[in-house]
Amino acid sequence: MSLTLLYDAGCPLCSRFRDWLVGQPLLVSLEPVAAGSAEARRRFPTLDHAQTLVDVTVVGDTGEVWTREHAWVMCLWATHRHRALAERLARPAYLPLARGVAASAAGLRHLLARPGAAGGGDYPERCAGTCRPLPQG
Repeated sequence: MSLTLLYDAGCPLCSRFRDWLVGQPLLVSLEPVAAGSAEARRRFPTLDHAQTLVDVTVVGDTGEVWTREHAWVMCLWATHRHRALAERLARPAYLPLARGVAASAAGLRHLLARPGAAGGGDYPERCAGTCRPLPQG
C-alpha cells in the first residue's frame, strides 16, 4: 500500500506538518503532493481539487480517499511511531477526538491566515486561507 498526502503547499502550517511527516520512519509509503497542483490534477482527475485546499486529503494507491480527521488518522497510521495511536483514534469512541484535532488545526490555520493575527502577518499571501473552523455546538 502507498498513500499520497495532498496538502496546501502555500500554508506554512501545512508545510510544517508535511515536513514532520516525511521525517518520520514510515511503515507505508507516503508521498506529499501539493493540493491543487498540476501533479495532483494529473494523478487524481476526479477529485474536487478546490476542496483539497480546504481539507487535508489522503489518497490510497487503490483509490481510497480520506479527508479531515480520517486523513489525519491515515497520516499517523503510516508512521512507525504513531500507528498504535492512529488505530486507537480510528475507533468510533475516539474518532471525535481525532475530529477535534483536525478542526483545531483548521481553526489555527484559519486564525493564522487573518491579517493582524499573532505571528501570522505573512500568512495571507502564502496560505490559501480557505480553511475554516467547524461551527461549534
